[in-house]
Amino acid sequence: MSAATGNGRGHGARTTPLRVDAQRNLEHVLRAAREVFGELGYGAPMEDVARRARVGVGTVYRRFPSKDVLVRRIAEEETSRLTDQARAALGQEDEPWSALSRFLRTSVASGAGRLLPPQVLRVSVGEDGPGGARVPQQRTQPGATELRLVPEEPVAVAAVPAPVVGADDDAGASALLEVVGQLVERARAAGELRPDVSVSDVLLVIATAAPSLPDAAQQAAASARLLDILLEGLRSRPA
Repeated sequence: MSAATGNGRGHGARTTPLRVDAQRNLEHVLRAAREVFGELGYGAPMEDVARRARVGVGTVYRRFPSKDVLVRRIAEEETSRLTDQARAALGQEDEPWSALSRFLRTSVASGAGRLLPPQVLRVSVGEDGPGGARVPQQRTQPGATELRLVPEEPVAVAAVPAPVVGADDDAGASALLEVVGQLVERARAAGELRPDVSVSDVLLVIATAAPSLPDAAQQAAASARLLDILLEGLRSRPA
């Protein structure tokens, strides 16, 4: 049995194995948190997570002493999952557009876009206006690969509360931005991606194309249809 890390980094993570029932409860809480936050956003109360996990709210707080700790755990895991999906697309697809579209389709199908941490979902509202700096900032000319997080207060998509951002969160987000940046630069260099499309645009596609609908079949169909439309919008067109 693996050692538990349910309290998160820097929050007194256990170094001894959990009992079987405690491990089971932890798995139920994490699964429930992904579902609840995916459906309602990170503003959903801990009581909803406990209800979905079919445990008492005290059980949730024993593993995660604050809601922020749980939110960070979920956001960190989803960021890591997206990074792995992007790396897999880079390694398994030789064609740049195929690699980018594979990553988008895999990520949207997994529903990870609904759980992306707010610090990687910043929207540009004008270069000179409030919050105009894009995150991640990226030069859009072919050949430029600079990516960096901007240390300003995050503007969260869907107006959800932003979790406290620590060094580990920044490291995970930076890894995601770097590998998605490789997908974007390859597709742009091949002339298959619009030159004005940035990494943040690609991440917004993932977040946008993963609607939460009550019927699983309808959700899958809606996601696939919306992603097809968005992919067409990303592709470059002959002059």
